[in-house]
Amino acid sequence: MERFTDIESLLPHRKPFLFVDSIESYDEKGCVCTRKFTDEDFFFKGHFPQYPVVPGVILIETMAQGGGAALSLQKTFAEGSLFFLATVDKVKFRNQVRPGDTVRMEVTNLRVSPKMVKQSGKAFVGDVLCAEAEWMCLVGSAN
Repeated sequence: MERFTDIESLLPHRKPFLFVDSIESYDEKGCVCTRKFTDEDFFFKGHFPQYPVVPGVILIETMAQGGGAALSLQKTFAEGSLFFLATVDKVKFRNQVRPGDTVRMEVTNLRVSPKMVKQSGKAFVGDVLCAEAEWMCLVGSAN
């Protein structure tokens, strides 16, 4: 399986709110995606200027985007489908993510139906677990 990097073809998100660089692997069970956070990311200017850290909510969004992008790549839903975050559960932040860190997201599909996706994910920098969560997205369209 080849690494997939044309994430804009899979998600409606755009910079500065697109947080997936690549899909490394995927199947019906889940996916592995990556995102390198850099000094250019908008939130570091205020979180925190003297000691920049990726906000926890951004790590959750990053995992959810990765999971949604992989489902879009597999054509699980109609083209142009939107994923609306509905619930977030079992969240734990275990280590900080800083500018220059590449996050590897391991996302598991817990339930996928035509109108809903439930996934769990873990975010790692190297072998260090930084965050984990479960979330549910409702699937809709812009129409």
